[in-house]
Amino acid sequence: MAVGILALQGGFDAHRKTVESLGFEAFSVRSAEELERAERLIIPGGESTVMTRLLRRFGLLTLLRERIAAGMPVFGTCAGMILLSSGVAGSDQETLGAIDIEVARNAYGRQSESFETPLNWGDRVLSALFIRAPRITCRGKGVEVLVSFEDAPVLVRQGSCLAASFHPELTGYKGVHRYFLNEMDSEPRTNEE
Repeated sequence: MAVGILALQGGFDAHRKTVESLGFEAFSVRSAEELERAERLIIPGGESTVMTRLLRRFGLLTLLRERIAAGMPVFGTCAGMILLSSGVAGSDQETLGAIDIEVARNAYGRQSESFETPLNWGDRVLSALFIRAPRITCRGKGVEVLVSFEDAPVLVRQGSCLAASFHPELTGYKGVHRYFLNEMDSEPRTNEE
């Protein structure tokens, strides 16, 4: 399976290393040809407004929306969650609208207030690192909550899209990536979602 890592800006290298450590091919996505090659895509943390501008500049925004609509599995962490959301609270920031959630940017504090905490995911315990992380402020009925922290969803899934407020790629915990790579199938979006 060819796993693309959006590499326009942000922390893409840690995702690549995690994917490769699980035995999958990972490559950087910076062009339409590379995006077309990807069977799955990871959108890393970074600065979501900068990523959106770069997606547009490199001619990838429309193609990415088309690939998501066609069912390509996509996993976004932190800024990637913001990009996958349907909107940003108090902002007109453009998003991909792939997951029916609204998010508040930097809701878990500034860079200096970053923290790591264990969270329960079914019978597993994962280590979640929050760095200027978004908080989900509301969600639609079609959004499945996989993990919560302080009564707010922090790992969610809708169709073939997965999003995390935190950075599993920076903690050594590979379970979220393993879930994305092994358990997420292509699901074309419908108008009901």
